[in-house]
Amino acid sequence: MDRRKFIGQSAISAGAMLLIPGFLHAAAAYKTPIGFQTYPIRDVLAKDFAGTMKMMAGLGYQYTEMCYPKGYAGSGFGPLVDVKATDIKKIIEDAGLHCPSCHIGIGSLKDNFGECMDFAHGLGLSQIVAPGLDTPGKTIADYKMAAGDLNKIAEKIKAEGMVTGLHNHSGEFKMLDGELIYDAIMAALDGNLVKMQFQTEVITLGYKGPAYFEKYPGRFISSHLSDWTTDKKQVPIGKGIIDWKEFFAAAKTGGVKNFFVEMNMDTYKYSAEYIHGLLS
Repeated sequence: MDRRKFIGQSAISAGAMLLIPGFLHAAAAYKTPIGFQTYPIRDVLAKDFAGTMKMMAGLGYQYTEMCYPKGYAGSGFGPLVDVKATDIKKIIEDAGLHCPSCHIGIGSLKDNFGECMDFAHGLGLSQIVAPGLDTPGKTIADYKMAAGDLNKIAEKIKAEGMVTGLHNHSGEFKMLDGELIYDAIMAALDGNLVKMQFQTEVITLGYKGPAYFEKYPGRFISSHLSDWTTDKKQVPIGKGIIDWKEFFAAAKTGGVKNFFVEMNMDTYKYSAEYIHGLLS
């Protein structure tokens, strides 16, 4: 889909969805706004960006986290590559949402920093989250060196007026050279420059968000939310093994500012209802 067709289709979808009564005023009904990550719904998003944003707002979400289109072109974000960041921002805001955060890979930040910043400013971001560290050697020393590299990038991002975040996956919650990789990364990062984005999926490995929010107070900026059964199957928020009351209470200690649900499409409606009900 080329840029002109994309924008045109988005405009048509936006106009149609505006017929929903009170749609753009939905955010005012919620005490604690919540967001969603775009990656799990990238297929429908690529086909109809505006319509998907409207749909997610209608399911009870107030903001979103994007993935940098050029860095994720091969993962489903190709149709957005040639769309101006300001146009993307307008489509998101026309849906009654806003976008405070975006995943931008370390490679993109290293090789095309200026271009990434142009996109970030055009989208109106306050947070840029690296989806992982660049660690080709995979030793504790490699992780610490990569964390040092991110510190340097974060200094440049801070000068642009934005906060840098680092997202974890399950790989950081493994022992290596006698040390938990996550703890080694936390020790190497400058907490004044890099905040963490905690992914709750690591509950499947036995690791709970509250333990880390309390261990590293003020070191977090956001969290990706998903819930799981004891046999590691994904279920809507509130139907799994995570104690969400405990999680949200501890998140305040951790410094978490944004919560992004990141699961399969069929879980989003119930998850939003559960979270809003819990935090109302």
